[in-house]
Amino acid sequence: MNLIKQTIFHIIKLLLFWVIVFDFERILFSIHNWDKFANVSFIDWLLAFVYSLRLDLATAALLSFLPLIILSINYIQPSKWTKRIFYGVLFLEVLICSFIHGGEINAYTEWNHKLTTRVFTHLLNPDEVVRTADYGMIIWFAIYATLEAVFGYKLMNWFFKLELITNTFNWLVRIPIALLFIGFFGPLFILIGRGGTQQIPINIDSAYYTKDYAANDLSVNSVYFFTKSFMLYNRSEIGAMFPIIAEKESKIFLNDFYTYPVKHDNYIFDNKRPNIVFIILEGWSANAINSLSGIDGATPNFDKLTKQGLLFTNIYATGGTSEIGNSSIFSGYPALPEISITMQPDKHRKIPSFNEDLKKWGYTSNYIFSGDLKYGNIGGYFIDHGFDVVEDEDDFPKNLKRGKLNYYDEDLYSILIKKMDQSKGPFMHCAFTGSTHSPYDYPNRGTKKWKGEDPDFMSSMYYADKCLIDFLNKCKSHSWYKNTIFVFVADHGHAAPTVQNPNLSAYFHIPLFIYGEPLKKEFRGQKITTLGSQADIVRTLLYQMDGDFERYHWSKDLLNPNCPQFALHTINRGYGWITPKGNFSYHMDAKNYPDLTYDKKALKKESDRCHSFMSLIYNEYKNL
Repeated sequence: MNLIKQTIFHIIKLLLFWVIVFDFERILFSIHNWDKFANVSFIDWLLAFVYSLRLDLATAALLSFLPLIILSINYIQPSKWTKRIFYGVLFLEVLICSFIHGGEINAYTEWNHKLTTRVFTHLLNPDEVVRTADYGMIIWFAIYATLEAVFGYKLMNWFFKLELITNTFNWLVRIPIALLFIGFFGPLFILIGRGGTQQIPINIDSAYYTKDYAANDLSVNSVYFFTKSFMLYNRSEIGAMFPIIAEKESKIFLNDFYTYPVKHDNYIFDNKRPNIVFIILEGWSANAINSLSGIDGATPNFDKLTKQGLLFTNIYATGGTSEIGNSSIFSGYPALPEISITMQPDKHRKIPSFNEDLKKWGYTSNYIFSGDLKYGNIGGYFIDHGFDVVEDEDDFPKNLKRGKLNYYDEDLYSILIKKMDQSKGPFMHCAFTGSTHSPYDYPNRGTKKWKGEDPDFMSSMYYADKCLIDFLNKCKSHSWYKNTIFVFVADHGHAAPTVQNPNLSAYFHIPLFIYGEPLKKEFRGQKITTLGSQADIVRTLLYQMDGDFERYHWSKDLLNPNCPQFALHTINRGYGWITPKGNFSYHMDAKNYPDLTYDKKALKKESDRCHSFMSLIYNEYKNL
């Protein structure tokens, strides 16, 4: 019985052991980089040790999985060898963590972000490391790595004293008990490792708690962050999977992208400083909207509304997930295969964001989502870019009814109106809906209005459409309404009755609609057929506001009659290219075209242009 108690006690202590090691690293990090916390109060600094706990426990559970197996084996056969293996494996993990932490403490001074697999790029060129790192950095790395390794070793010996207790049970009893250890603690550690039973696993911004990026970086577990970066690094080396074209040659293929006149006189607002409200419509497919597809849809209110605003009929999502859609909308950043830039703070912090331009003119910026913003690190992306308020389901009133994934659209809109009432203009408010996301558990779900294919999704579109028009009707009675522009755009496409295949370019066809009193009367009820993507929205709006639209060099102005017409999008393990002459989608693994409308000659030309554009984006992305 003593051996059973010892084994269970040591298994539980594994989690505490790692949390203490991680907090020790935070203290070393803070000492070395204390100047980075100039705007952080001592209380807020201490809170990093509180808000870090969930991510620390998740990392601790994953690191403890192999030691758990060894402890179970030690129960079956207590010996000096199992004891040594346990200490050896645990100390090896401590060493790996020490190297990660030691590197991060030094690199942060220069990089201003946590250690990523960017370090591998430098290590492949040791001469560069020697020449760029002064002796002080090398010495400090050795000091911090040694300090943490020694601390971890001492703590390990104090925490885990595996005494050679004689096991009085025979083999037939010991093995089932050991399997019970693994069968219970194994799944428990996996559950802790994913952050709980919620639908979306834990992510780095679960440790975010302030607007100060350095404090958030202190809170985020370094080992978890580095491991996540490594996984993304392995997935994002996609340059070898599509033809890379030299920059000079690329610009020849894309000559029209750089030579067209950027000035024009299509000004659609009657004043240059309206309030702006973005409604990010979860999964709204153009193929489910009659005014865009020309076939029966599920949005009668939206269709009627388009006669009072400006509808862009030829817009495509850049990718198939929400985090990619959001970064494209607000940063004008195109998507690349297998890459989500919001998941990489070291990179997305270096690209612009629309709210940063508005802030220069006194705008406040607010983002609210009815679900969990940890998905795809969407919340972290907006916090890092300085949004004044970023809220999700945790900030909703607890007395509201909700679906499995998020709160209902009707309640999201009600909360949004209250927040706009509390805002002093000018403002930008953004709301991300969720009722059109599976499992489509909106109120009165049992009454399905759609009788054809995809009844669950299409019926949820009916519900969301009704919520949208109710929202706008309520807005009309508020004082800020007369100076507010509403921008409705989907985050990505979705399967609809007429388009099911996610490899087809048509799958990515989405709505973009501008509505509001500041919209000039001559543009109301008009349709813009320019072909573009979500990445073009920010430049289009900034031109109307006399902003610095050239910062968004991957974006184009959809109201400029001279701009080139194209859209780049990604598919799973591939990419697609759309122009007025046709389109293709290419699967990088299968090396085939699941969607192709160009003839052979046009395909060669447009493929070169697509690869030229991606090469330029990818080279910038790698160097961010």
